[in-house]
Amino acid sequence: MRSSQWRPQMTASERNRGWVFFALYILVFPRLMGWFQRLISGDAEPLIAESNLIYYALLFALTLLVFWGFLRHAFSLLLDWLPENLFAIVTGLAGAGVLHFLVMLLPYPVENPAAADWSGEFLLSPAPTLVVVLVLMPLVEEVLFRGLVFGSLRRYSRPLAYVVTVLGYAVACVWQYMFQPTGFDARYLLLFVQYLPMSLGLTWCYDNGGSIWSAVLLHVILNGAQLLLALR
Repeated sequence: MRSSQWRPQMTASERNRGWVFFALYILVFPRLMGWFQRLISGDAEPLIAESNLIYYALLFALTLLVFWGFLRHAFSLLLDWLPENLFAIVTGLAGAGVLHFLVMLLPYPVENPAAADWSGEFLLSPAPTLVVVLVLMPLVEEVLFRGLVFGSLRRYSRPLAYVVTVLGYAVACVWQYMFQPTGFDARYLLLFVQYLPMSLGLTWCYDNGGSIWSAVLLHVILNGAQLLLALR
């Protein structure tokens, strides 16, 4: 049976390398992504899905390189603590679903562009979109936000780890929408509320399951559900 006391799963060297990777992921890589899209598209219509696939494939490779030991150890924890992880996935999914229904009842000043973006990318390039949404994105984001951020803070304060991780991930999902072609629009930042249920469910899943792979699997399920809703 798993101990209730949080045990660090990343080594100190993994955390040090991880924080450098995380800083690049937040501050540098998105700018490189925009430049890369313009480069491969030229004057033609932007190849969003294809460039996203290349972008996340590189992030995926870097994630494996930086966190290989962590991911290998987490897979053993998934098998050793399988009942706990399955319970965490089911309860995280149920909680995220109920809370998502409630937050979507709130009025928002702008529409969330994510649904239109995902449906448009899928209709134009279904295979690259599925690989990004259901494989690459869940692993990269869970290792960085739940494995690194939550895992690092959880050693010192569980409430602080939840607040920083849940809010940080929700904001990270929407901040880029503030930069619209017509100019800066801070109203899009309010859309972070729509991502709080997902972020909380994923954080709960990792905290109570004990393996980052359970959070990755839950992220796959939630992303798949969002994509299905976007295609309706």
